[in-house]
Amino acid sequence: MPVSVLLGLQWGDEGKGKVVDVLGDRVDVVARFQGGPNAGHTIIIGGQKYVLHQIPSGIFRPGVRNIIGNGVVINPAVLLQEIRGLEAKGVDVRSHLYISTRCHLILPSHVHLDKLSEQRKGQAKIGSTLRGIGPTYRDKYGREGLRMGDVLTPRFAEKLDTLQTAHYEYLHALGYAADRAADTQAFLEALEALKAYTITDTEVLLHKALAQQQHILAEGAQGTLLDVEFGAYPFVTSSNTTAGGACTGLGIPPSAITQVYGVFKAYCTRVGSGPFPTELDNAQGEAIRQAGGEFGATTGRPRRTGWLDLPALKYACSLNGVTHLVMTKADVLAGMDHVEVCVGYELNGRVQDYPPFDSEGALKPVYRSFPGWPGFGPDDALPVSFRQYLDFIEAELGQAITFVSMGPDRKEMVQLVA
Repeated sequence: MPVSVLLGLQWGDEGKGKVVDVLGDRVDVVARFQGGPNAGHTIIIGGQKYVLHQIPSGIFRPGVRNIIGNGVVINPAVLLQEIRGLEAKGVDVRSHLYISTRCHLILPSHVHLDKLSEQRKGQAKIGSTLRGIGPTYRDKYGREGLRMGDVLTPRFAEKLDTLQTAHYEYLHALGYAADRAADTQAFLEALEALKAYTITDTEVLLHKALAQQQHILAEGAQGTLLDVEFGAYPFVTSSNTTAGGACTGLGIPPSAITQVYGVFKAYCTRVGSGPFPTELDNAQGEAIRQAGGEFGATTGRPRRTGWLDLPALKYACSLNGVTHLVMTKADVLAGMDHVEVCVGYELNGRVQDYPPFDSEGALKPVYRSFPGWPGFGPDDALPVSFRQYLDFIEAELGQAITFVSMGPDRKEMVQLVA
Protein backbone atom coordinates (compact mmCIF):
# COMPACT_ATOMS: atom_id res chain seq x y z
CA MET A 1 0.00 0.00 0.00
CA PRO A 2 1.17 3.57 -0.62
CA VAL A 3 2.32 6.37 1.63
CA SER A 4 0.01 9.34 1.20
CA VAL A 5 1.21 12.77 2.29
CA LEU A 6 -1.33 15.39 3.35
CA LEU A 7 -0.18 18.98 3.75
CA GLY A 8 -1.24 22.59 3.46
CA LEU A 9 -0.69 24.60 0.27
CA GLN A 10 -1.03 28.08 1.81
CA TRP A 11 0.11 29.65 5.09
CA GLY A 12 -1.41 26.97 7.31
CA ASP A 13 -4.90 26.76 8.84
CA GLU A 14 -6.27 25.20 5.65
CA GLY A 15 -8.32 22.56 7.47
CA LYS A 16 -5.81 19.70 7.27
CA GLY A 17 -6.94 18.08 10.52
CA LYS A 18 -10.47 17.60 9.25
CA VAL A 19 -9.23 16.08 5.99
CA VAL A 20 -6.93 13.66 7.85
CA ASP A 21 -9.86 12.65 10.02
CA VAL A 22 -12.04 12.05 6.94
CA LEU A 23 -9.33 9.96 5.26
CA GLY A 24 -8.54 8.16 8.50
CA ASP A 25 -10.92 5.27 7.84
CA ARG A 26 -8.91 4.41 4.72
CA VAL A 27 -5.47 4.09 6.36
CA ASP A 28 -3.65 2.01 8.95
CA VAL A 29 -1.24 4.64 10.26
CA VAL A 30 -1.35 8.44 10.60
CA ALA A 31 2.05 10.04 11.27
CA ARG A 32 2.89 13.69 11.97
CA PHE A 33 6.20 14.59 10.36
CA GLN A 34 7.14 18.16 11.41
CA GLY A 35 6.22 21.17 13.53
CA GLY A 36 5.17 21.20 17.14
CA PRO A 37 2.59 22.79 19.42
CA ASN A 38 2.47 25.81 17.11
CA ALA A 39 0.08 23.69 15.02
CA GLY A 40 -3.64 23.71 15.71
CA HIS A 41 -5.69 21.11 13.82
CA THR A 42 -9.40 21.56 14.51
CA ILE A 43 -11.78 18.63 14.06
CA ILE A 44 -15.53 18.66 14.66
CA ILE A 45 -17.23 15.30 15.12
CA GLY A 46 -20.95 15.21 15.82
CA GLY A 47 -20.87 18.79 17.05
CA GLN A 48 -17.97 18.12 19.45
CA LYS A 49 -14.90 20.30 18.77
CA TYR A 50 -11.37 18.99 19.24
CA VAL A 51 -8.14 20.95 18.71
CA LEU A 52 -4.96 18.92 18.25
CA HIS A 53 -1.51 20.45 18.55
CA GLN A 54 0.96 17.55 18.56
CA ILE A 55 -1.17 14.40 18.35
CA PRO A 56 -1.95 13.15 14.82
CA SER A 57 -5.49 13.70 13.58
CA GLY A 58 -6.16 9.99 13.14
CA ILE A 59 -6.50 9.57 16.91
CA PHE A 60 -10.31 9.43 16.66
CA ARG A 61 -10.29 6.40 14.36
CA PRO A 62 -10.27 3.08 16.27
CA GLY A 63 -7.59 0.72 15.01
CA VAL A 64 -5.47 3.45 13.43
CA ARG A 65 -1.95 3.80 14.84
CA ASN A 66 -0.89 7.41 15.39
CA ILE A 67 2.79 8.30 15.27
CA ILE A 68 4.51 11.50 16.38
CA GLY A 69 7.52 11.32 14.08
CA ASN A 70 11.11 12.36 14.63
CA GLY A 71 10.65 15.64 12.73
CA VAL A 72 8.20 16.92 15.35
CA VAL A 73 9.39 18.93 18.35
CA ILE A 74 7.54 18.13 21.58
CA ASN A 75 6.61 20.23 24.57
CA PRO A 76 5.99 17.53 27.21
CA ALA A 77 3.60 19.63 29.32
CA VAL A 78 1.50 20.61 26.29
CA LEU A 79 1.44 17.04 24.98
CA LEU A 80 0.40 15.66 28.36
CA GLN A 81 -2.38 18.24 28.67
CA GLU A 82 -3.56 17.35 25.16
CA ILE A 83 -3.58 13.62 25.95
CA ARG A 84 -5.49 14.07 29.20
CA GLY A 85 -8.01 16.34 27.51
CA LEU A 86 -8.76 13.69 24.90
CA GLU A 87 -8.89 10.89 27.44
CA ALA A 88 -11.35 12.88 29.54
CA LYS A 89 -13.65 12.86 26.49
CA GLY A 90 -13.38 9.11 26.11
CA VAL A 91 -10.71 8.98 23.38
CA ASP A 92 -8.37 5.97 23.70
CA VAL A 93 -4.96 7.57 23.32
CA ARG A 94 -2.72 5.15 25.21
CA SER A 95 -3.29 2.09 23.03
CA HIS A 96 -2.58 3.72 19.66
CA LEU A 97 -0.19 6.64 20.16
CA TYR A 98 3.52 6.15 19.45
CA ILE A 99 6.15 8.82 20.16
CA SER A 100 9.49 8.80 18.36
CA THR A 101 12.62 8.51 20.48
CA ARG A 102 14.16 11.01 18.04
CA CYS A 103 11.68 13.84 18.63
CA HIS A 104 13.48 16.88 20.01
CA LEU A 105 12.23 18.31 23.29
CA ILE A 106 11.07 21.88 23.76
CA LEU A 107 12.54 22.96 27.09
CA PRO A 108 10.97 25.74 29.18
CA SER A 109 14.06 27.79 28.39
CA HIS A 110 13.32 27.44 24.66
CA VAL A 111 9.98 29.16 25.21
CA HIS A 112 11.69 32.00 27.06
CA LEU A 113 14.30 32.33 24.31
CA ASP A 114 11.52 32.55 21.72
CA LYS A 115 9.78 35.33 23.63
CA LEU A 116 13.03 37.23 24.15
CA SER A 117 13.90 36.96 20.45
CA GLU A 118 10.55 38.47 19.39
CA GLN A 119 10.84 41.23 22.00
CA ARG A 120 14.26 42.23 20.71
CA LYS A 121 13.06 42.37 17.09
CA GLY A 122 10.51 45.07 17.93
CA GLN A 123 8.63 46.15 14.80
CA ALA A 124 10.58 43.63 12.74
CA LYS A 125 9.17 40.63 14.64
CA ILE A 126 8.18 37.66 12.48
CA GLY A 127 4.97 36.77 14.31
CA SER A 128 6.21 33.69 16.18
CA THR A 129 3.62 31.71 18.16
CA LEU A 130 6.09 31.97 21.09
CA ARG A 131 5.95 28.21 21.70
CA GLY A 132 9.73 27.72 21.64
CA ILE A 133 9.69 26.03 18.24
CA GLY A 134 12.46 28.06 16.55
CA PRO A 135 14.98 27.83 19.42
CA THR A 136 14.37 24.07 19.67
CA TYR A 137 15.08 23.52 15.98
CA ARG A 138 18.09 25.81 16.34
CA ASP A 139 19.53 23.54 19.04
CA LYS A 140 18.62 20.49 16.96
CA TYR A 141 20.64 21.65 13.98
CA GLY A 142 23.36 23.03 16.24
CA ARG A 143 23.67 19.45 17.58
CA GLU A 144 22.95 20.52 21.13
CA GLY A 145 19.32 19.43 21.54
CA LEU A 146 17.70 16.83 23.76
CA ARG A 147 15.51 14.10 22.34
CA MET A 148 12.66 12.04 23.73
CA GLY A 149 14.89 8.96 23.86
CA ASP A 150 17.35 10.80 26.07
CA VAL A 151 14.71 10.75 28.83
CA LEU A 152 15.19 6.98 29.07
CA THR A 153 19.01 7.15 29.44
CA PRO A 154 21.13 7.53 32.61
CA ARG A 155 22.75 10.80 31.45
CA PHE A 156 19.53 12.72 30.82
CA ALA A 157 19.72 14.85 33.99
CA GLU A 158 23.31 15.84 33.18
CA LYS A 159 22.47 16.74 29.56
CA LEU A 160 19.42 18.74 30.67
CA ASP A 161 21.44 20.68 33.24
CA THR A 162 24.17 21.52 30.70
CA LEU A 163 21.78 22.82 28.06
CA GLN A 164 19.54 24.72 30.45
CA THR A 165 22.51 26.36 32.18
CA ALA A 166 23.63 27.79 28.84
CA HIS A 167 20.09 28.99 28.07
CA TYR A 168 19.40 30.66 31.41
CA GLU A 169 22.80 32.31 31.56
CA TYR A 170 22.06 33.91 28.19
CA LEU A 171 18.55 34.96 29.27
CA HIS A 172 19.75 36.51 32.52
CA ALA A 173 22.63 38.29 30.80
CA LEU A 174 20.05 40.10 28.65
CA GLY A 175 17.88 41.00 31.63
CA TYR A 176 15.15 38.41 31.01
CA ALA A 177 13.68 37.07 34.26
CA ALA A 178 12.81 33.36 34.40
CA ASP A 179 12.32 30.92 37.27
CA ARG A 180 14.48 27.96 36.30
CA ALA A 181 13.57 25.81 39.31
CA ALA A 182 9.82 26.06 38.82
CA ASP A 183 10.15 25.61 35.06
CA THR A 184 12.26 22.49 35.46
CA GLN A 185 10.02 20.86 38.03
CA ALA A 186 6.93 21.13 35.82
CA PHE A 187 8.92 19.92 32.81
CA LEU A 188 10.21 16.82 34.60
CA GLU A 189 6.80 15.97 36.03
CA ALA A 190 5.29 16.00 32.54
CA LEU A 191 8.10 13.84 31.17
CA GLU A 192 7.62 11.30 33.95
CA ALA A 193 3.92 11.03 33.13
CA LEU A 194 4.66 10.57 29.41
CA LYS A 195 6.80 7.52 30.18
CA ALA A 196 3.52 5.62 30.60
CA TYR A 197 2.97 6.01 26.84
CA THR A 198 4.85 4.25 24.03
CA ILE A 199 8.18 5.92 23.27
CA THR A 200 9.90 3.94 20.54
CA ASP A 201 11.90 4.00 17.31
CA THR A 202 8.94 4.93 15.12
CA GLU A 203 10.90 4.79 11.87
CA VAL A 204 11.22 1.03 12.48
CA LEU A 205 7.45 0.76 13.01
CA LEU A 206 6.90 2.55 9.71
CA HIS A 207 9.37 0.34 7.86
CA LYS A 208 7.51 -2.74 9.14
CA ALA A 209 4.17 -1.18 8.15
CA LEU A 210 5.51 -0.63 4.62
CA ALA A 211 6.77 -4.20 4.43
CA GLN A 212 3.29 -5.39 5.43
CA GLN A 213 1.69 -3.27 2.69
CA GLN A 214 -0.13 -1.07 5.22
CA HIS A 215 -1.37 2.37 4.17
CA ILE A 216 0.42 5.26 5.89
CA LEU A 217 -0.87 8.83 5.90
CA ALA A 218 1.85 11.40 6.63
CA GLU A 219 0.30 14.50 8.20
CA GLY A 220 1.94 17.89 7.82
CA ALA A 221 1.49 21.02 9.92
CA GLN A 222 1.55 24.73 9.00
CA GLY A 223 1.64 25.20 5.21
CA THR A 224 3.92 25.14 2.17
CA LEU A 225 4.25 28.94 2.02
CA LEU A 226 5.74 28.83 5.54
CA ASP A 227 8.44 26.32 4.58
CA VAL A 228 11.85 27.37 5.88
CA GLU A 229 13.37 26.83 2.41
CA PHE A 230 10.65 28.07 0.06
CA GLY A 231 8.50 30.44 2.10
CA ALA A 232 8.91 34.22 2.25
CA TYR A 233 11.99 34.04 4.49
CA PRO A 234 12.37 35.07 7.32
CA PHE A 235 8.57 35.06 7.80
CA VAL A 236 8.49 31.28 7.87
CA THR A 237 8.32 28.41 10.32
CA SER A 238 11.46 26.49 11.35
CA SER A 239 10.80 23.19 9.59
CA ASN A 240 10.21 21.70 6.15
CA THR A 241 6.46 21.78 5.56
CA THR A 242 6.67 20.34 2.04
CA ALA A 243 6.35 16.69 0.94
CA GLY A 244 10.11 16.25 1.20
CA GLY A 245 9.79 16.88 4.93
CA ALA A 246 7.75 13.69 5.26
CA CYS A 247 10.81 11.62 4.33
CA THR A 248 13.22 13.24 6.76
CA GLY A 249 10.54 13.74 9.42
CA LEU A 250 9.47 10.09 9.50
CA GLY A 251 12.38 8.12 8.08
CA ILE A 252 10.52 6.84 5.02
CA PRO A 253 12.01 6.61 1.51
CA PRO A 254 10.81 9.00 -1.24
CA SER A 255 9.94 5.99 -3.40
CA ALA A 256 7.23 4.99 -0.90
CA ILE A 257 5.22 8.18 -1.49
CA THR A 258 2.61 7.67 -4.19
CA GLN A 259 -0.03 10.29 -3.33
CA VAL A 260 0.17 13.89 -2.12
CA TYR A 261 -3.02 15.56 -0.92
CA GLY A 262 -2.74 19.35 -1.03
CA VAL A 263 -5.28 21.26 1.07
CA PHE A 264 -6.24 24.88 0.39
CA LYS A 265 -9.01 27.26 1.35
CA ALA A 266 -11.35 28.86 -1.19
CA TYR A 267 -9.63 32.08 -0.07
CA CYS A 268 -6.38 32.82 1.81
CA THR A 269 -5.48 33.48 5.43
CA ARG A 270 -2.27 34.18 7.23
CA VAL A 271 -1.29 34.55 10.90
CA GLY A 272 1.58 36.80 11.93
CA SER A 273 3.84 39.03 9.90
CA GLY A 274 5.04 38.61 6.33
CA PRO A 275 3.98 39.34 2.75
CA PHE A 276 0.35 38.71 1.81
CA PRO A 277 -0.30 40.11 -1.69
CA THR A 278 -4.08 39.51 -1.76
CA GLU A 279 -4.81 40.66 1.79
CA LEU A 280 -8.16 42.38 2.35
CA ASP A 281 -7.48 44.80 5.16
CA ASN A 282 -11.01 46.17 4.98
CA ALA A 283 -14.65 45.41 5.80
CA GLN A 284 -14.78 42.55 3.30
CA GLY A 285 -11.72 40.94 4.87
CA GLU A 286 -13.36 41.26 8.28
CA ALA A 287 -16.56 39.69 6.95
CA ILE A 288 -14.58 36.67 5.72
CA ARG A 289 -12.78 36.47 9.07
CA GLN A 290 -16.03 36.37 11.01
CA ALA A 291 -17.83 34.01 8.62
CA GLY A 292 -14.89 31.62 8.57
CA GLY A 293 -14.06 31.86 12.28
CA GLU A 294 -10.56 32.89 11.29
CA PHE A 295 -8.87 33.02 14.66
CA GLY A 296 -5.82 30.93 15.49
CA ALA A 297 -6.64 27.55 17.06
CA THR A 298 -3.37 27.72 19.00
CA THR A 299 -2.94 31.45 19.69
CA GLY A 300 -6.45 32.86 19.26
CA ARG A 301 -4.99 35.64 17.11
CA PRO A 302 -7.17 37.04 14.31
CA ARG A 303 -6.01 35.70 10.98
CA ARG A 304 -5.36 38.05 8.09
CA THR A 305 -7.71 37.28 5.20
CA GLY A 306 -7.60 37.76 1.44
CA TRP A 307 -8.60 36.41 -1.97
CA LEU A 308 -7.26 33.15 -3.37
CA ASP A 309 -3.71 33.52 -4.68
CA LEU A 310 -3.31 31.22 -7.69
CA PRO A 311 0.37 31.91 -8.47
CA ALA A 312 1.30 30.95 -4.91
CA LEU A 313 -1.00 27.93 -5.03
CA LYS A 314 0.48 26.76 -8.33
CA TYR A 315 3.99 27.18 -6.89
CA ALA A 316 3.03 25.11 -3.83
CA CYS A 317 1.59 22.34 -6.02
CA SER A 318 4.83 22.18 -7.99
CA LEU A 319 7.01 22.02 -4.88
CA ASN A 320 5.01 19.13 -3.46
CA GLY A 321 4.08 17.12 -6.56
CA VAL A 322 0.42 17.28 -5.54
CA THR A 323 -1.76 14.48 -6.91
CA HIS A 324 -5.04 15.31 -5.12
CA LEU A 325 -6.43 18.80 -4.42
CA VAL A 326 -8.76 19.47 -1.49
CA MET A 327 -10.64 22.78 -1.20
CA THR A 328 -12.00 23.74 2.22
CA LYS A 329 -14.33 26.47 3.48
CA ALA A 330 -16.20 26.89 0.21
CA ASP A 331 -19.24 27.74 2.34
CA VAL A 332 -17.56 30.84 3.82
CA LEU A 333 -17.69 32.77 0.51
CA ALA A 334 -21.32 31.80 -0.18
CA GLY A 335 -23.68 34.73 -0.55
CA MET A 336 -21.10 37.22 -1.85
CA ASP A 337 -21.90 39.22 -4.98
CA HIS A 338 -18.54 38.41 -6.52
CA VAL A 339 -15.31 36.61 -5.72
CA GLU A 340 -11.83 37.64 -6.87
CA VAL A 341 -8.90 35.37 -7.75
CA CYS A 342 -5.31 36.59 -8.10
CA VAL A 343 -3.82 35.30 -11.37
CA GLY A 344 -0.49 37.14 -11.30
CA TYR A 345 1.57 39.89 -9.68
CA GLU A 346 2.52 43.18 -11.27
CA LEU A 347 6.10 43.88 -10.24
CA ASN A 348 8.28 46.63 -11.72
CA GLY A 349 5.94 47.01 -14.68
CA ARG A 350 5.83 43.30 -15.51
CA VAL A 351 3.40 40.54 -14.57
CA GLN A 352 4.91 37.53 -12.81
CA ASP A 353 3.10 34.22 -12.31
CA TYR A 354 5.04 32.88 -9.30
CA PRO A 355 6.08 34.32 -5.90
CA PRO A 356 9.25 36.41 -6.25
CA PHE A 357 12.33 35.86 -4.09
CA ASP A 358 11.94 39.32 -2.57
CA SER A 359 8.24 39.54 -1.87
CA GLU A 360 8.45 42.47 0.52
CA GLY A 361 8.28 44.93 -2.35
CA ALA A 362 5.19 46.54 -3.89
CA LEU A 363 3.47 43.52 -5.43
CA LYS A 364 0.22 44.47 -7.12
CA PRO A 365 -2.09 41.47 -7.55
CA VAL A 366 -3.79 41.03 -10.92
CA TYR A 367 -7.34 39.78 -10.37
CA ARG A 368 -10.01 37.92 -12.27
CA SER A 369 -13.57 38.31 -11.00
CA PHE A 370 -16.22 35.57 -10.69
CA PRO A 371 -19.90 35.74 -9.73
CA GLY A 372 -20.68 34.63 -6.20
CA TRP A 373 -22.66 31.52 -5.35
CA PRO A 374 -25.54 30.75 -2.98
CA GLY A 375 -25.20 28.62 0.11
CA PHE A 376 -25.39 24.85 -0.42
CA GLY A 377 -25.01 21.67 1.57
CA PRO A 378 -23.14 18.39 1.07
CA ASP A 379 -26.22 16.72 -0.43
CA ASP A 380 -26.98 19.54 -2.87
CA ALA A 381 -25.87 19.88 -6.48
CA LEU A 382 -23.01 22.35 -6.87
CA PRO A 383 -24.28 25.82 -7.90
CA VAL A 384 -23.33 26.71 -11.48
CA SER A 385 -21.35 29.78 -10.38
CA PHE A 386 -19.37 27.73 -7.86
CA ARG A 387 -18.65 25.09 -10.49
CA GLN A 388 -17.29 27.87 -12.74
CA TYR A 389 -14.99 28.93 -9.91
CA LEU A 390 -13.75 25.35 -9.49
CA ASP A 391 -13.33 24.83 -13.25
CA PHE A 392 -11.12 27.89 -13.54
CA ILE A 393 -8.92 26.85 -10.63
CA GLU A 394 -8.60 23.31 -12.00
CA ALA A 395 -7.66 24.62 -15.46
CA GLU A 396 -5.02 26.94 -14.01
CA LEU A 397 -3.52 24.23 -11.81
CA GLY A 398 -3.88 21.50 -14.43
CA GLN A 399 -5.50 19.19 -11.94
CA ALA A 400 -8.94 18.19 -10.69
CA ILE A 401 -10.16 19.04 -7.19
CA THR A 402 -10.87 15.73 -5.45
CA PHE A 403 -12.71 16.93 -2.34
CA VAL A 404 -14.62 20.08 -1.38
CA SER A 405 -15.48 20.89 2.24
CA MET A 406 -18.72 22.80 2.79
CA GLY A 407 -18.72 23.06 6.57
CA PRO A 408 -16.75 22.20 9.72
CA ASP A 409 -18.09 18.71 10.46
CA ARG A 410 -16.49 15.55 9.02
CA LYS A 411 -19.83 14.82 7.29
CA GLU A 412 -19.63 18.05 5.28
CA MET A 413 -16.88 16.84 2.96
CA VAL A 414 -17.90 15.93 -0.61
CA GLN A 415 -15.78 13.78 -2.90
CA LEU A 416 -15.93 15.09 -6.50
CA VAL A 417 -13.44 12.69 -8.07
CA ALA A 418 -13.08 9.00 -7.22
